[in-house]
Amino acid sequence: MTTFDDILEEAGKFGRSQKRIFALLCMVSMPWAGVYVGIVFQGFTPDHWCRDSAVVETRQECGWSLADSRRLTVPQVNSSGALQQSSCEQYEVNWNSTGLSCDTQELDLSKTPRTGCKEGWEYDYEGRQSFVTEFDLVCSDAWLVDMYQATLNVGFLVGTIAIGYLADRFGRKMSFMMSNLLNGIAGILVAVAPDYSSLLVFRTLYGFGVKGGWVAGYVLITEIVGVEYRRTVGVIYQMFFSVGILILPLLAYYITDWRWLQVAITVPYIVFLSYYWMIPESPRWLLSQNKKSKAVEITEAMAKENKMTLSKNIETLTDDNAETCTASFMDLIRTPKMRKHTFILSYNWFTSAVVYQGLIMRLGILGGNVYIDFLISGLVEFPAAFLILFTIERFGRRIPFASANIVAGAACFITAVIPDSMFWFKTVVACVGRLGITMAFEMVVFVNTELYPTFVRNLGVSVCSTLCDVGGIVAPFLLYRLAVIWLELPLIIFGSLAFLAGGLVLLLPETRGVPLPETIDDIEFPEKVKEKAALRNQQLDNLLPNNNVTSNKEPATV
Repeated sequence: MTTFDDILEEAGKFGRSQKRIFALLCMVSMPWAGVYVGIVFQGFTPDHWCRDSAVVETRQECGWSLADSRRLTVPQVNSSGALQQSSCEQYEVNWNSTGLSCDTQELDLSKTPRTGCKEGWEYDYEGRQSFVTEFDLVCSDAWLVDMYQATLNVGFLVGTIAIGYLADRFGRKMSFMMSNLLNGIAGILVAVAPDYSSLLVFRTLYGFGVKGGWVAGYVLITEIVGVEYRRTVGVIYQMFFSVGILILPLLAYYITDWRWLQVAITVPYIVFLSYYWMIPESPRWLLSQNKKSKAVEITEAMAKENKMTLSKNIETLTDDNAETCTASFMDLIRTPKMRKHTFILSYNWFTSAVVYQGLIMRLGILGGNVYIDFLISGLVEFPAAFLILFTIERFGRRIPFASANIVAGAACFITAVIPDSMFWFKTVVACVGRLGITMAFEMVVFVNTELYPTFVRNLGVSVCSTLCDVGGIVAPFLLYRLAVIWLELPLIIFGSLAFLAGGLVLLLPETRGVPLPETIDDIEFPEKVKEKAALRNQQLDNLLPNNNVTSNKEPATV
């Protein structure tokens, strides 16, 4: 009996074929950044005030500047102990009949009654258009901007489970292609939505396909490379999300209309449909579905592209899990260790999303140039990827994973007690927290794939990652609602969540150098896996005594 890991030894663990497929799939992570955080540009809320056509006429007649007009005609309100010009109220004045003087020194409306905006709003957002300015989603309707992001996360939540199930039932490649078709259609519909209600519906459909397709691509690439390459491809695959974050502000700077920016984010998903002819199905999945001939065909094609020659052992290629073809949620919680893994991984997905997004949003409310802030946030993520690559092969998965969470938690606590007068030090410590939680976020993905057997791997990642979507919905409420009570309270919550996550990670098994599990028994009884691996290696040594000098071009025969 020969397993797929044995065949990869001959076909090439990370040869030309896998590198080509990997390079193609990495492109999928870049537009996802635009979908996930594009709201910062598409839903940007600029400085705004009540529109009054009579005030505009008076401004023109009196020769007032826009600043003078706002200072004289917009009421002031107390906000956080400081007087600011109101965004949601206007003076109840009939400018056409009062005969008010143009003299700015004489004009005093402080005792004039106020009312809500009657003619909409004016925006200080020159040359740019967001869906907020187009649909007037400000003041009493400002919560609808949160709905735009919430519907995306609802789509993520439902879509990852649905596409995860389809990927385990009908294949990684087919699910990946279907999701990209949906992404292309829904993304264009978002760009042409005639009103806000239809925008939310199309945005939900968009979320349904985007994350599920990304996860299917991730699982596919980790299943066709050797054990020692899984961590590298997993980390780099996610690192391209950071590349997308660097590209997004550049796109937004030059594409000033939110609809055309949406088109630019969607076009890559239409291009990805060409992958149908460029990437294969996962041989591991084919074996788990008793489709041995197709698995052999794809493996032979990979070996040929890698300029490797397979021995006759491929004829005995099999999968221990071939009898179990249907994955179900109960497989994730039926047995003790699977249940423990599911709980710990789900909690880590939730924590990573809450702390990651919370720290990003916190940097955003500090003010500054939104484009520069985004570039900095993207650059902060790159050291995280390199730290992962540097540490996980030396120290394993558990220690770096747990340490990343603990560092993020400690940084949150420290940031909370640093006085505002030490602004730059406070920002640096917050960035350290961002670095730590980015490491944790990237590690939870590939650790998740290493702790589930093949037939339920895609579903397992999808189910656990739904807690990430729940965290994405909760994060803004934790940040903004708790900040009203005490500005630093959200950081205390974030730190507590991250510390607990780090402690729970230490309860997971180490997966460094361990073959991907094929059955639930491999998870529940790992010692048997080691025994089988040792026995298999001994059999191979007996069958191929001169294996260490055997040429790849002249395979040994049994």
